Amino acid sequence: MADVVHDAQHEFWRPPVVPAEAARTGMVEVCDGCTSEFMVGSLFCHICGASREARTSATAHWTLFLEFHNIQRTLGLSTPSLVAFLVGMACLIMAAIAVGTIYSVQTFDDFQAVQLYRMQWILGAIAAFAAGLLLKKAPDPKR
Repeated sequence: MADVVHDAQHEFWRPPVVPAEAARTGMVEVCDGCTSEFMVGSLFCHICGASREARTSATAHWTLFLEFHNIQRTLGLSTPSLVAFLVGMACLIMAAIAVGTIYSVQTFDDFQAVQLYRMQWILGAIAAFAAGLLLKKAPDPKR
């Protein structure tokens, strides 16, 4: 085994981990996810695990706005309410776009049938939006 690692440098005096950046001075930093204070020198929140650097570097990335929990936090909706909202939006998209492209109109009866399909999808969207309003949490009086 000593023949294989013949010219390796033995640096046993170095620490096994890379030293972190020096402690930052200034105001106390607070986690965006759970609003708890970061521990000194930590890179992640000790409560929710959110990254400390995520606010500065990753928030500019537009794909963060497509994540479920970010949409939920931005709109201020609970999970069932957000699901109902997304179902309502899908129903509106079906009513506006998909019904017109899937079904072709050749006669007046076909036109009436397409309009009835659109009305059904719009009624489904209204029902989903109403369910979203009913499932929405009441705002916290503390905030």
